[in-house]
Amino acid sequence: MKIKQEIAKLLKDLEKEVSKEVRSKDPHGLEHAKRVLKLCMLITEEEGGDMEIIIPAAMLHDIGRDNRKDHAKSSAKKASKILEKLGYSKDRIDHIVRVIEEHSFSADRVPSSKEAKILSDADKLDALGAIGIARVFMTSVVLNRGIKEALMHFHEKILKLPDKMYTQTGKKIAKKRVKIVSEFVKELEKELAELENINLLL
Repeated sequence: MKIKQEIAKLLKDLEKEVSKEVRSKDPHGLEHAKRVLKLCMLITEEEGGDMEIIIPAAMLHDIGRDNRKDHAKSSAKKASKILEKLGYSKDRIDHIVRVIEEHSFSADRVPSSKEAKILSDADKLDALGAIGIARVFMTSVVLNRGIKEALMHFHEKILKLPDKMYTQTGKKIAKKRVKIVSEFVKELEKELAELENINLLL
């Protein structure tokens, strides 16, 4: 019971800190962080891992999104200050910071710990499936990106994610979720092609 209370308090503290750093409706905001944490828990339950590292890493992994060049490093830097304020030891902070720095698919860094692999996979899984499709178009609104540009993003990044998974659990979930994305992309391409063939100059 005491452990549950401690986790609940930690999550509340972390949610407060995340809310200060990101917009409430941001595609990489608090809702995303909480989904990633749940996916981390799912993978950890199957494959092991230190939840005391994973919980803060998952909650804080995107708080530096204002830095578009390297959000992982920026997030890790901000996370370090937050964790110090929350009373974490230097060893714990160093481990969590490395996990956050190494989670990003875009930064092309190879995770060096089990926890970093779990966070990396969980973050990629949230970009797949029906939720992933929704997030692509949420992000497209923020970036002023049209449907065809969003479609390119699916091909250039999203559909490649299953091949980038590190854990067996991540691979299994990704295989299921990518089918949903693939079917959606095919249907979208089909509809766009049909519209291209309609001549407006009748």
